Amino acid sequence: MEDFHRQDVAASCIFLSTKTEECGRKLRDVARVYQAKVQNADIATIPTESKEVDQCQAAILLTEEVLLEALCFDFIVESPHAELLDLFETLESDLEVQEYAWSLAHDSYRTPLCILYPPRVIAFACYILSQRIIDGPNSPSLDARVSATAPSTSLPTPPSHKPPSPDASRAAIDYYNLSESELRSISEAIGILLEFYSVQDQVSYPYISSIIEIPPPVQRNPRPRLFVPPSQLNAINNQNDQQSQSISQDGLGRTPSSSHGGNTPLTLPSEDAQTPIPQNE
Repeated sequence: MEDFHRQDVAASCIFLSTKTEECGRKLRDVARVYQAKVQNADIATIPTESKEVDQCQAAILLTEEVLLEALCFDFIVESPHAELLDLFETLESDLEVQEYAWSLAHDSYRTPLCILYPPRVIAFACYILSQRIIDGPNSPSLDARVSATAPSTSLPTPPSHKPPSPDASRAAIDYYNLSESELRSISEAIGILLEFYSVQDQVSYPYISSIIEIPPPVQRNPRPRLFVPPSQLNAINNQNDQQSQSISQDGLGRTPSSSHGGNTPLTLPSEDAQTPIPQNE
């Protein structure tokens, strides 16, 4: 796959996922959105019939064929949502906790979590973080909730027929017999989620302020940041904007080539012949 442009691979992944998840989209519609994104333009300005859209369609079809081979036609993808349902049923969670955890699981797909940790870890990260959000700033920290040892019994216990957090977190940890390694991964996953929210625009999304204010768990192994604030990202984009336009390779408005995936072949390699990919579907 390293011979294929990363943007073609991304568009092909989206097109293929619409098929595997039975949420079909027309190839031309995917190509138009692709073209709008690489040009940073409104989708309404992208004509249905154009040379660029046809080129996008051809690139998507070509890359999709190689992508299928790379995946060995294995389309079984486990999601954290199934694990969350198990958690909700087992622990009889409050509806508000369930709603927050479900939304966090949705947002986790806007981060690299799905390729860094198994669904079980992501589900627990969303569940424990949602408990912290509901409990508010005066509740025990995330470190206390994800600790390898049970929290102190001296913690105040509000009147409730259900175990309060972090006792509820402890109930989940004990019930599923999570190892110290899994707890460390859960702590890291929570940190990534909080970092993702920290760079979002609070003016456009004021409801995330309660999430941004939560201190992340202490990490044993510090890592580079995965997200940058919009102001910093815009500065980088402005610096590279002129270069991006001048290096556009084939009229698709692409970003400059990286060390890998900079130029999708026009045809698939074949020992006998090379058959051009059709321009329309």
